[in-house]
Amino acid sequence: MTSKNKTHKILNELVSQASNLSDLVRISPDSIVSKILLDKPVGSLTLFAFDRGQRLSEHTSPYDAVVQIVEGTAVLTIGGKPVTVSAGQIVIMPAGIPHSVDAAEPFKMLLTMIRQKD
Repeated sequence: MTSKNKTHKILNELVSQASNLSDLVRISPDSIVSKILLDKPVGSLTLFAFDRGQRLSEHTSPYDAVVQIVEGTAVLTIGGKPVTVSAGQIVIMPAGIPHSVDAAEPFKMLLTMIRQKD
C-alpha cells in the first residue's frame, strides 16, 4: 500500500487499472480478513472476507456506510432488523444506527464509509 500522507492511502494495484474485487482478498479459515483499498478524509473503501460463522458484533458508526456484497451471502442486522444480502446487492447503513454482520456462509463485501455529512 502506498501512502501520500497519514490520511490518504491507495492500494497501488488499483490505480488506473481494472481489478476484480473478489480476487483482492481471500477467505481465511475461522477469520475475518480486511484490506483497505482507499482511505481519505472524506471516506474509505475496505474489502472484507468472512469465513462461515464469523461475525462483527453490534456496533454503531458516526458515518453513513454502504455495504456491497461481492460474493456469498450474509445477514446484516440494522437497527434490530435482519437483512439477508447476496452477491450483487447493496445496503445502506445510516450513521448512528446499531448494526452487526453475520456470515451465513463464506462471503466478501466492500464497505464504503462516507465521512462527510451535509
